[in-house]
Amino acid sequence: MTGAGTMRRWIKVAVAAAAVLGLGGYIAEPYAQDWWLVGRACDGALPRDSVAQLTPDDAQFTKGESHGVPELGFYGCSLAYDGDHTEDVAMIGMAAYTGRDDQDREFKRVFTEGGFEQQMVLSGGLPGIVDGYGVIRIVTPCPALGKDTEGRPRKMLVRIGMSRNVDRSASGAVYRTALALADSASKKLGCGARPLKTPQRTNGFDTEERWRRAVSPAKAEGTGCDWMAGAGLAKSEGWRLVAEANDTAPTSSCRLRTDGGDGAYRAGMTFGAWYGDWSNRLTASDDNGERRPLTAAARCDGEAANFALDATKDTPGIDKADRRHLLREFAEDQVRRRGCSGLRFF
Repeated sequence: MTGAGTMRRWIKVAVAAAAVLGLGGYIAEPYAQDWWLVGRACDGALPRDSVAQLTPDDAQFTKGESHGVPELGFYGCSLAYDGDHTEDVAMIGMAAYTGRDDQDREFKRVFTEGGFEQQMVLSGGLPGIVDGYGVIRIVTPCPALGKDTEGRPRKMLVRIGMSRNVDRSASGAVYRTALALADSASKKLGCGARPLKTPQRTNGFDTEERWRRAVSPAKAEGTGCDWMAGAGLAKSEGWRLVAEANDTAPTSSCRLRTDGGDGAYRAGMTFGAWYGDWSNRLTASDDNGERRPLTAAARCDGEAANFALDATKDTPGIDKADRRHLLREFAEDQVRRRGCSGLRFF
């Protein structure tokens, strides 16, 4: 049964349940149990219609729960199902943190010392990213929590994971579910974050599909990597751009590939930006904290921001001086967008 079919079944069950509430026994019906568990999981935050769209065919929900320790800045929840002949597979799981140590640990899971792992920003300028495994991480300010002991504005990080069997082609349903969970976590942890709105258009989560829809640098305006339009990259080299950048996400990147006009991948450059004190480790090359080359740093919203360029050894038409110039263009654009200060190059 498709997700839409499952939803229609849930609606019929809900109506029937209301009609026969005094007769008992209805909750034992499989789809009535699904309807009930989705409403119970995550303290009722899950949107039933969106969950129905994402639910694998023939999945039977087995458990819906929530738990948290607000005093420690933690709240989590999950919805599990019986799938692949294994009980209690977490179809949707969420964990939210307002503590800096927990947030730093989350970012370490996503980014190694290099920091250039594949990631995508959420559509519509939302303050979040999707890692290479499809896990969504959203970072929002917590105005109700003030500042931490180091004088930095408090924030909340929310991690939302979904099982591999979820239909991610229903990207709108993924967004609605993730944002509903983030808004609920904000309330549970006293964050006071502004509610997040699902954009009218949502990008998918297939990285190869994004490369198939890449644009030339000359057409970069409006992508989040607008600076590329005036970068002067040679058209003859066949450069193609995938922009994973907006003004609110904890990271941004402008990724370039060139095929030299023959269709074969030859070289690439990735410009990366990371926001928050956690990112300082990404640009350190050794235990003494010595910075690696082709990096820059600034202060944004009271915290560190770091910028760097990663490029293949032989980049056609681009020498060392060109790379430094391009990094400067990228970092200066990011600083303007975010209202940062103190930009320095290394």
